[in-house]
Amino acid sequence: MSKKKLKNKKASVKYKKYSMAGDKVARKQSCPKCGPGVFLAEHKDRQTCGLCRYTVFKK
Repeated sequence: MSKKKLKNKKASVKYKKYSMAGDKVARKQSCPKCGPGVFLAEHKDRQTCGLCRYTVFKK
């Protein structure tokens, strides 16, 4: 059997979801409905959860 090659494979960017504050690691905002493992996507005018579609609009 031959293996299929994946096109448009993107690298993980999980390091962008965390920030270092001194000796502590701080998480960016996560979804209040889904829990601490699901982050909110940053858009120009809002933050959105990909699972439950929870949205926070920026002022």
